[in-house]
Amino acid sequence: MNTTYNFSAGPSMIPKDILTQYKKEFYNWRNLGASVIEISHRSVEFMKVVEECEKNLRFLMNIPSDYHVLFFSGGARGQFSAIPMNLTKKNQLTDYVCSGYWSNAAFEEAKKYCLPQRINVIKHNNNRINILPFSEWKLNKQSSYVHYCPNETLEGIEIKEEPNFLNKIIIGDFSSTILSRRIDVSKYGLIYASAQKNISSSGVTLVIIRKDLITSKKKLVPSILDYNIAIKHQSMFNTPVTFSWYLAGLVVKWLIKQGGLEEIEKKNEIKANLLYEKIDTTDFYINNISKKYRSYMNVPFYLKNEKLNKAFIKEALSFGLYALKGHKIVGGIRASIYNAMPIEGVKKLINFMNYFEKKYK
Repeated sequence: MNTTYNFSAGPSMIPKDILTQYKKEFYNWRNLGASVIEISHRSVEFMKVVEECEKNLRFLMNIPSDYHVLFFSGGARGQFSAIPMNLTKKNQLTDYVCSGYWSNAAFEEAKKYCLPQRINVIKHNNNRINILPFSEWKLNKQSSYVHYCPNETLEGIEIKEEPNFLNKIIIGDFSSTILSRRIDVSKYGLIYASAQKNISSSGVTLVIIRKDLITSKKKLVPSILDYNIAIKHQSMFNTPVTFSWYLAGLVVKWLIKQGGLEEIEKKNEIKANLLYEKIDTTDFYINNISKKYRSYMNVPFYLKNEKLNKAFIKEALSFGLYALKGHKIVGGIRASIYNAMPIEGVKKLINFMNYFEKKYK
């Protein structure tokens, strides 16, 4: 009862080992007599952090040498603008696959910079939400790239298969699923992810881009979002969010110690399946996503009696279960169970769900 588990969708849990290390190092990092948040981003010491973070990330994700690894500010929303500004011309066609809130947000932003085609892949069958198979995605032959979001944080929809469209540049917003499972980076032209789910605290945004997509500098791209400038300045055209970058380096090391993405994927699958199994064995709780497309990272569910939502959230908090309120757009309950969430936290949630159901059914 004394341990609190944080189910926030982001900023989310940081592994306890890393919090302990950060606390230990906070006042005197690497015997400099200063905190890591106080030193220059251009110092020899911090540049080692940057180099080590990229090296370990390349190893962890098996990133090919013909890809740049960049870090930006501005979150994934910043990349909603940066991508079409860097990679398209004003009247160029692009495909935006829409499967939920965030992919729709990317589509709406792209309208300012190119001619995006909205491709709805949501299909409702027997009160279940499904995703159309890749063969039914109606892509435009003239589009310069295909953008999609493998994991929709709000709705709890995840496309685990990787698209393989010949002669198409595939761009993925991996914000809520990055580092939770293995992906084949070589299938993508560009991968981006905000940090505050599985990478770090909020602040930096990861961009992995194939080198051949970097063309000559475009005049109308703000310097802060220009990929050419980011490459030239090693992601330090402006002062970066040094703490978030430092923390990302610790997280990547932690994941390697856990056995890499293959092992963390197994753990995430076990956690998610335990929670979905609880939901599916009762009519008290409801999840309306088809099993094939249920997210391993974000598990939304609803109480059959919606009037009990507030009581569920309030009592869960007193039970040591924090941030279970669903997003205001979709309502209900949402348990985000990113890499840092131990299986004990999921089991504690399930125990509470059993208790709450018995109390109010």
